[in-house]
Amino acid sequence: MTEKRMSMSRKHNIKGAMLTVAKDLLEAEALEKTEERKKYMEDSCPPLQLPHSKEELAELCSQFHEKIEMGEDERYNLEFKLNLVFTEVRDLNIKMIDLKGKFKKPKLKKVRMSADAMLKALLGSKHTVNMDLRANLKQVKKEVKEEDKEAVGDWRKNIEDKADRKKMFETS
Repeated sequence: MTEKRMSMSRKHNIKGAMLTVAKDLLEAEALEKTEERKKYMEDSCPPLQLPHSKEELAELCSQFHEKIEMGEDERYNLEFKLNLVFTEVRDLNIKMIDLKGKFKKPKLKKVRMSADAMLKALLGSKHTVNMDLRANLKQVKKEVKEEDKEAVGDWRKNIEDKADRKKMFETS
């Protein structure tokens, strides 16, 4: 089955058509949002009628202050709930990553450590037992050969003999 390839001009035309449709959809969505915003403002904020006396003006200001205070309370509560949701999502993401096990295990360096040092590291200050493995080995006495001692003799003689040999090679 051979598939026919589209020509570049056809691809360009299709791409252009897709972009125009997407542009129209975005414009329609923006208009819808502005209409919703206008409708909300008309419902929640009636047109302002300024009073003529000082007392009515003070009463209007106190009403505005109460509405502002209620709005601030709502905003604070929503922010608090939003922060709780964000922390919960972050914790769940961490748990999910831990359950997947996709983190790399670091390569550990090889450390030469004696048995005593290892026990001290594991047990801390509780470790008092000394694990000297060599102390538990069987003691074997070495027999010294007497012939070797006689052959060694005085070290000065050996040096003089070697000096004599060196002179023999130099003279020849």
